[in-house]
Amino acid sequence: MQLLIERMVRDFECGRLTRRQLAASLAALVTGVQAAEKQSGLHAVSLNHVTVRVPDLKRTSQFYQEFFGMPLKQHSATTHILGVGNSFFGIEQKGDTAGLDHFDFGIEGFNADHVTTKLKARNLKPEPGGTKESFKFRDPDGFLVQLNAPDYTGHVGS
Repeated sequence: MQLLIERMVRDFECGRLTRRQLAASLAALVTGVQAAEKQSGLHAVSLNHVTVRVPDLKRTSQFYQEFFGMPLKQHSATTHILGVGNSFFGIEQKGDTAGLDHFDFGIEGFNADHVTTKLKARNLKPEPGGTKESFKFRDPDGFLVQLNAPDYTGHVGS
């Protein structure tokens, strides 16, 4: 969106847009963004974490720790949590093939009841085992998505 605004300002400065056209374009842009936010009712503001499932937990964890310098923050016999800035990368030992387990979005003003209502409106439902602070659901493509407040620091197991 920043590039679009910069382009509009540049067009105004070069005489390709009048002041009235610039103001109308900016107002339409803001109105469109506000309408999109109201329509969804949810605003993802952070990617809290991504968790993958792998057949060899130690090998995968060691690779990411060494190659990317991700520190081991928490671990159990089947899960390693590696630090990535304010987020983390989860690695879980599961099955014979590697794949995405889930990803987690921090939702502005997270309210479990509100989010559940939005999911139901799209014929989606929370997975069992969630809480009022964090829960998961399957998106229309079957990906497991976790939702919670942006500052949530817990980890809901699979």
